[in-house]
Amino acid sequence: MAIGPVQLIVLGFSHPDFHGEIIAELERLRENDTIRVIDSLAVYKDADGNLEVEHLSNLSTDEAIELGSKIGALIGLGIDGEEGAEEGAIAGAEAAADGVQVFSEQEAWDVLDDIPNDSAAALVLLEHHWAVPLRDAIARAGGFRISDGFISPLDLVAIGLLPGRCCRRMRGCGG
Repeated sequence: MAIGPVQLIVLGFSHPDFHGEIIAELERLRENDTIRVIDSLAVYKDADGNLEVEHLSNLSTDEAIELGSKIGALIGLGIDGEEGAEEGAIAGAEAAADGVQVFSEQEAWDVLDDIPNDSAAALVLLEHHWAVPLRDAIARAGGFRISDGFISPLDLVAIGLLPGRCCRRMRGCGG
């Protein structure tokens, strides 16, 4: 199966107040063949740092069977308690043993540790369909990825690309 560029996004929520808007937007992007959500998890961390994990997805049943729980394999987390965490860690270790290097030592980050206590996070593994032709053109030209990252809306305000009022509308935008 050919797959487009894939990105893991971790979004934090101090006091989650979900109304289905995020899922609706992901569905809209999928219908337009812009992105595909390969896997997604909602992680709730209580005040003591204990985790509760819920699997979310907009994959078809066939796609879910084919892809499995990839976030768990990436970060060593399963969604079925201790047994699931062990399975996630094993899947990640097996990928590493097969020569798959997910993150270098410099790039590695503890996603779960970064989630503040008494908050929630959405971990979304996205396939960027829109980027496939661009990626292929770059590869044909001998190009390769050196680095990437999202720029915070606050940084965009600081350099004058966005007006200062932007982040008041986007409270909790991650910036």
